[in-house]
Amino acid sequence: MTRRGWMALGLCAALAAVVGFSFWQDRTAPKAYTATWWDVFDTVTVVTGYASSEEEWQQQSQAIHDDLLHYHQLFDIYNTYDALTNMATVNAKAGQEPVTVDADLFALLQFGKQAYDLTDGACNIAAGTVLSLWHDARTAAEAASPETALTADILPAGDALQQAAEHMDMDDLVLDEGACTVQFADPDLQLDVGGIAKGWAVEQAAQKAEARGLTSAILNVGGNVRAIGKKPDGSRWTAGVQDPDGEEYLAQVSLEPGQSLVVSGDYQRYFTVDGVRYHHLIDLSALQPARYCRSVAILCTDSGIGDALSTGLFCLPQAQGQTVLAKVEGASALWVLEGDVLLPSDGWPQ
Repeated sequence: MTRRGWMALGLCAALAAVVGFSFWQDRTAPKAYTATWWDVFDTVTVVTGYASSEEEWQQQSQAIHDDLLHYHQLFDIYNTYDALTNMATVNAKAGQEPVTVDADLFALLQFGKQAYDLTDGACNIAAGTVLSLWHDARTAAEAASPETALTADILPAGDALQQAAEHMDMDDLVLDEGACTVQFADPDLQLDVGGIAKGWAVEQAAQKAEARGLTSAILNVGGNVRAIGKKPDGSRWTAGVQDPDGEEYLAQVSLEPGQSLVVSGDYQRYFTVDGVRYHHLIDLSALQPARYCRSVAILCTDSGIGDALSTGLFCLPQAQGQTVLAKVEGASALWVLEGDVLLPSDGWPQ
């Protein structure tokens, strides 16, 4: 073979090696996958992430779902489950005797006390007696015929709300860390962990996924968004703040690894009477749905704290909310007022 022939053969071999290497890279490069569930925390959950194979993604996403489903059942105040002492069990028994609970439920209740202090009492897991009256009204409204105009009779009575408010003292929630027990000093106390449970669960599930080796994903559990790492190309995951009256986004943020965006708003769970919207976020100082804003978005490094802050700040005047927000280093907020007026705190991304 001539020298030119050997050169051509060598060039072909080199090209083949490059093509072969590229093909190998393409087959092993992380690919994007998405999983969607409807059976945790009564909302839609969407998890998007990257994995080297569908098998790996199935393992990772199934583990996330299993963790979230466990927390959903553990923190459920309406249903009991076989062989599980959950929030419904605690509410039924802790007014009569100490109830032994598992470490996760105990940790959530400890966090609930911290959230109460953090938010100046606006996020109060001990307010179940009041919140249940509003929950019952929403349930009745949802069950009514769409053709039937709702009247004020469906709203909780003022005297019933006042009586319920006598049984929401956080000091009556007695936690014994050594024994891992829960007891109510007030037998009529009832817990409602809806203001913190979802965010706390998202944070725990994300941390467990990271420990299992998941390096690039974003969890969105009904408005609680948590980033795991970055995308394979080095770009950050993004999340948006929805227009309360539409599907568009009023603001978008890029999330650092481990960062969360949590939004609370009056457009998620509500019913209307005589043109007035009655939603699920209750101002406990007035015992009525909060009217300070349309939504509050929190950007911080812990989804549980983000959930507590979004609930609390929604139910506080903005000036007081700013003071509460300043207690959490690195946290920022965006208030959405009527007419899509945006009020960002210091530190909110511009």
